[in-house]
Amino acid sequence: MHETELKVRFCETDALGHVNNTSFFIYLEQARVEFFEQLGTQMAVDEWPFILGHVSCDFVQQAYFNQRLKVHTWVSKIGNKSFRLAQTIVDAESKEVVAKSESVMIYFNFEQQQSEPIPADLAKMLEAHVKTEISL
Repeated sequence: MHETELKVRFCETDALGHVNNTSFFIYLEQARVEFFEQLGTQMAVDEWPFILGHVSCDFVQQAYFNQRLKVHTWVSKIGNKSFRLAQTIVDAESKEVVAKSESVMIYFNFEQQQSEPIPADLAKMLEAHVKTEISL
């Protein structure tokens, strides 16, 4: 499981004083990118092999300015042309769950504008990160 730690910035909050719901998707994206970096995925934009097919987020509790959060990212399922990432955002101190997310990443050929089978070497790397249950 990959872990990304971040600190909530003031600009990520809204008039209600808590983290705006759109900011959670930025945190999730940051953690996905760091997960792919850890895998050794090509990070150049012109060689990027994935497209986001779906993302959802369940907001469990509010988060606030200056709060330290950790985003846990792992692979929950691997298909032929796509895989699912599960992510949990927790308070860094209390480890209480703040949000839960699931996304579908599609292996994509941008030149041909179509999905392609996940290469065997990438599938093997992803398999090393498959988890069905996590402990925080």
